[in-house]
Order: sequence, then structure tokens, then C-alpha cells
Amino acid sequence: MAKKKVAVDFEQSLGDLQKLVERLESGELSLEDSLTAFEQGVSLTRDCQQALSQAEQKVQLLVEQHGNLSTEPFDGPVE
Repeated sequence: MAKKKVAVDFEQSLGDLQKLVERLESGELSLEDSLTAFEQGVSLTRDCQQALSQAEQKVQLLVEQHGNLSTEPFDGPVE
């Protein structure tokens, strides 16, 4: 269930970040409110980057060799 919680936290943080960007882009915030929103955005961005980094580290490719399963890092296709 921890995996689901991480995904929810990432989605929630990303949604909150999008709302903050919209508020900042509206131009209706005071300077003080804009700075507070910016600080929150930086924190949310760090949270999202950390969640993505953790997910990337967990992604592994299962490989069958001689009837035994082993894991190796997932590099993904080069596009």
C-alpha cells in the first residue's frame, strides 16, 4: 500500500504545483503572496523530483537466465 501512497502524494503535489503556477501567472497576487507561493512551489518541485527519483531507482528489468530470474537496472529505450 506504500506504493499507492507515494503515487497519490506525487499526483497531489503535482496538482498543487499546477494550481500555484496558475495563481502566479494570473498576476493578481501581491508581492508577499507571490513570494510565499513561489517558496511553496520550490518545495513541491523538490518533493516531485524526489518521488520521481525514488520511482526510477525501483524500476528494474527482470531477466531470465538459465531458468533463474535476476534483476538488472532498467535503462529504457533511447529516443
